[in-house]
Amino acid sequence: MVSTQALWAGRLLSGLAILFLLFDGLIKLPPLEIVTATMKELGYPTTDSFARFLGIVTLACTALYAWPRTALLGAILLTGLFGGAIATHLRIGSPLFSHTLFGLYLGILVWGGLWLRDERVRRVIPFLFR
Repeated sequence: MVSTQALWAGRLLSGLAILFLLFDGLIKLPPLEIVTATMKELGYPTTDSFARFLGIVTLACTALYAWPRTALLGAILLTGLFGGAIATHLRIGSPLFSHTLFGLYLGILVWGGLWLRDERVRRVIPFLFR
């Protein structure tokens, strides 16, 4: 059993991750000029359909993460998404701590929030507070 404070801390961490990912996914749907310009810098196609596809994938994974019954699946899928972002930034030589490792920071936020709010995850990954 985890304390009420830890449970709320997990909800807060997860909420922050969800809000960021919702923003990230939603700005790709119109898609905005900044999205296509950034995709060009990253070496990806700058078509509206590709941007929308990335937005839909991000939103779908985020929805799975936000729903308690599917949060573990959502976290796993988001981890893959973050890994792709890290690989992209490594490939183009982005700054390490601000760009390349940002996916790692989000992954820690996602998994830390899930670990604090879900007993099943704590049973599988029992490394803190034991």
